[in-house]
Amino acid sequence: MQLSEQESVRRESLKKLRDLGIEPYPAAAFDVSAYTKDCKESFVEGKKVCLAGRLMSRRIMGKASFAELQDAEGRLQLYFNRDEICTSEDKTLYNEVFKKLLDMGDFIGVEGELFKTQVGEISLMVKTFTLLSKSLKPLPIVKTDDDGKVYDAFTDPELRYRQRYVDLVVNEGVKETFIKRTKIINSMRAFFNEKDYLEVETPILQPIPGGASARPFISHHNALDIPLYLRIANELYLKRLIVGGFDGVYEFAKDFRNEGMDRTHNPEFTVMEIYVAYKDYHWMMDFTEQMIQRVAMDVNGETDVVVGDRKISFKTPFARVTMTDAIKEHTGIDISGMDEIQLREACKSLAIAVEDSMGKGKLIDEIFGEKCEPHYIQPTFITDYPKEMSPLCKVHRDNPELTERFELMVNGKEIANAYSELNDPIDQRERFEEQLALSAKGDDEAMFIDQDFLRALEYGMPPTSGMGIGIDRLTMLLTNQLSIQEVLFFPQMRPEKFDNKPTVELKEHEKVIFDILSERKSMDLNELKELTQLSNKKWDKGMKTLGKLGLTKATKTEDGIVIDFVEN
Repeated sequence: MQLSEQESVRRESLKKLRDLGIEPYPAAAFDVSAYTKDCKESFVEGKKVCLAGRLMSRRIMGKASFAELQDAEGRLQLYFNRDEICTSEDKTLYNEVFKKLLDMGDFIGVEGELFKTQVGEISLMVKTFTLLSKSLKPLPIVKTDDDGKVYDAFTDPELRYRQRYVDLVVNEGVKETFIKRTKIINSMRAFFNEKDYLEVETPILQPIPGGASARPFISHHNALDIPLYLRIANELYLKRLIVGGFDGVYEFAKDFRNEGMDRTHNPEFTVMEIYVAYKDYHWMMDFTEQMIQRVAMDVNGETDVVVGDRKISFKTPFARVTMTDAIKEHTGIDISGMDEIQLREACKSLAIAVEDSMGKGKLIDEIFGEKCEPHYIQPTFITDYPKEMSPLCKVHRDNPELTERFELMVNGKEIANAYSELNDPIDQRERFEEQLALSAKGDDEAMFIDQDFLRALEYGMPPTSGMGIGIDRLTMLLTNQLSIQEVLFFPQMRPEKFDNKPTVELKEHEKVIFDILSERKSMDLNELKELTQLSNKKWDKGMKTLGKLGLTKATKTEDGIVIDFVEN
């Protein structure tokens, strides 16, 4: 392991601390009585407090020094005075430990009294301090010169997403995004609980990936010796619970789709799905817009949010447009009554690329996605989808070619999807069989037939409306983030490559073999042994050690044994 100069210095400080009898990683609890934010908002001169957090800066000035402590809620200036900390003749704790052996990023606990400096800054006069955890890697410290130019900013997205723990410490505002994400979920949960809907859990590993049209991740259950799929949706299990007698159920769920990644897609994502008996999609539209208006108010204190250079209002009511009208408005083409051949011609006339495996539903979806979606910036319900696009949705009560479905579009993207749920088991079986035909044509996102779900419907499911909403995309909107990676603590990325082989200092006889072989790369065993001039005992021990470390590889040939050097 190659250490930087700063990392080497910190490890040396670690050793010196232990030599002084100070444990850099103590086991005992440290009782915190306040946060930095409390100290500022409820300042009382002379109040005694205990704080804990990271040491983020120091200004050492002989017998007195200033520092800055960062905890979960903010920062506070600390004042260290040698004689306040070291009341006896021994000044080691200040002169050695504080001034020389502490580093930026170390966790410390401090006890002292609040006061204001001559310039009016609220600070803590430190009476005692305790090292709680030694930081061995230096944090990136962002600096700004007199002209406002920023240096050493931790802004590279690759590094920020891989090392979110550093991003949260050094970049202002990142933590606030994730606090708001939790507030969004809490607000939705409170809204549902006020209506006595039940929060439930359903399986993540499923024998059939149902409830959506998407490519699943596949796993294998060793004990049962069967393939299992990471769920692409939790819809079919939640509807089984409606069959079982619950009138309203919801779930915040991790779903997984083995598809592309971009600024609005991550293969692992969070959705909320809710199903309410005896309701339809008209009721669900009202319910959804009320919920989102409530969430916006709970999170931001107002219904208007800024996303990029746009202002979006979540004040109800939201606009409502049928899909057929949306396509007609933005393309001039009326798709109602078109068959698959006509839809392909329409796509061709609009310069939309399509594949042979696409049926009517996918073709219509391509037209809407390419030509209509970007125009819907303000919250808009797109309603009444063609039947082929919605295999789990009830046929429209006024037009058998359509379904009772809506998607909520905001800022050019879909964030919610809802149906009057299909509860006719015979119709549902026919829809599944149509999906099976699409799968035979090569559509790897077509739905599987879920025989157990069909059996559940045959026992009877009351009229039901269901809705799913993407938590990640909603968070993007309410926190003014243009990339989904900004609202996921740990977005999916290609794994880093680490050298996990142990760092070992070779003994002299091992190093003799290593040096010769690393230069020659490959040698006959007997020739290598002769060149080393080692005794049989040291030769055997040396070869065994290098083999265990994975530095050598032996290959048997017709002429003997060849030893190859393995590059680290």
